[in-house]
Amino acid sequence: MPHISLAAEKLGYFWGLPITNALLTTWLVMVLLIFLAWMVSRNLQMVPSRIQSLTELVIGGLYDFFSQVTGKHIALFFPLLASLFLFIITANWVGLLPGVGTVGFFKTHETEAVVPNKELAVEPVQDSHVSPTDAEALPETVSSEEKEEFVPLFRGATADLNTTLGLALVAVLAIQYFGFVTLGGHYSTRFLNFKNPIEFFLGILETVSEISKVISFAFRLFGNIFAGEVLLAVMAFLMPFIVPLPFLMLELFVGFIQALVFSMLTAVFLNVAVSHGGGESHHG
Repeated sequence: MPHISLAAEKLGYFWGLPITNALLTTWLVMVLLIFLAWMVSRNLQMVPSRIQSLTELVIGGLYDFFSQVTGKHIALFFPLLASLFLFIITANWVGLLPGVGTVGFFKTHETEAVVPNKELAVEPVQDSHVSPTDAEALPETVSSEEKEEFVPLFRGATADLNTTLGLALVAVLAIQYFGFVTLGGHYSTRFLNFKNPIEFFLGILETVSEISKVISFAFRLFGNIFAGEVLLAVMAFLMPFIVPLPFLMLELFVGFIQALVFSMLTAVFLNVAVSHGGGESHHG
């Protein structure tokens, strides 16, 4: 049967902090992106090389795409939006590489089980102080047995809820940061407004809405990527050769779409945040 686990498996500990296979994959994705950025930027030329041309095409396309949403604020928001998109799409696609989720080791751990003790069951319980329920519980003993569990060395980074939750927190906190940077203290009236009861109630709704964005961001990305990896694992187990290829192409497309949706929604929410009460702030 294919190995499927909802939570990322622990590989060890570093200074008391657990190191999971999803965290290890996250580090590899970060190293890969940093290395590619260094390769492209170390020798920029007026007549670009192939890798520089490809990078300029991708970055320029993202810039034009996000500028349609954020408008004049694109220069301020683009580093965050591009970083989110590139990290998420790379993490999504790295999780589909051969060996991710299939290469690992077996870990032995002990499991305890309650089994009947036949030796105690032979002797009837004569003590009148022992209730029937206690008497039934006496002829049992706890035994431990060793069980081997497969632990993958790598796991898709975005197939771990911790990673997607971290990305969601970064996105939502960045929205609040840019809101205060752009509008100053006036941005706080989005959440705390005591002009009238209706404005106060709307502020509470806005606060709940911002918290719900974290949940929405995290579970949308995690659910889609994790479900895709489960689908590929099941298809590869049932029909391991030609049949999984169409599903692999589908997951490549899903990985791209999810990265685009995450960064696009962040751009939309950023634009809404910096536009909140913009007219009032200029008059003030």
